[in-house]
Amino acid sequence: MRTVTLTHDYPVPPATLWALVTDYGALAEVMRGLVHFDGLPQGRTETGQHLQVGVSLFGRLPRQPYEMTVLRSDDAAMVLQSSERGAGVKSWNHTLTVTPTQGGSRLTDVIEIDAGWLTFAFARWARFLYGARHKPRMRLLGVA
Repeated sequence: MRTVTLTHDYPVPPATLWALVTDYGALAEVMRGLVHFDGLPQGRTETGQHLQVGVSLFGRLPRQPYEMTVLRSDDAAMVLQSSERGAGVKSWNHTLTVTPTQGGSRLTDVIEIDAGWLTFAFARWARFLYGARHKPRMRLLGVA
């Protein structure tokens, strides 16, 4: 098991950032070119949702089944917790929090990954993937 933690600051109010990071359409947009989703729902995350989607790296590699259960999507606390698996991953537990800062808000992603002997590779991929979401989010927020 490996844990990857990333933080990114945004010059927008926490509620604005929270609304974006819990929107499935925004997820598809910030992942464009890196991961393509088949079957991603519309709307926002909701506690108890169970998703079965197909993922394709770069939209070119063969589609792999992937499951995600939203354990907690708390608008008041601005905390999202999910349990995920598939595409070679035994478990991918993600906790996302949005907190206020003096200049706007901070997004913190904590991802606990177990992919057996490939855990180190998936941890590197997670660090890259979650880092790559920052610039597209800035663009979607109109601050890029």
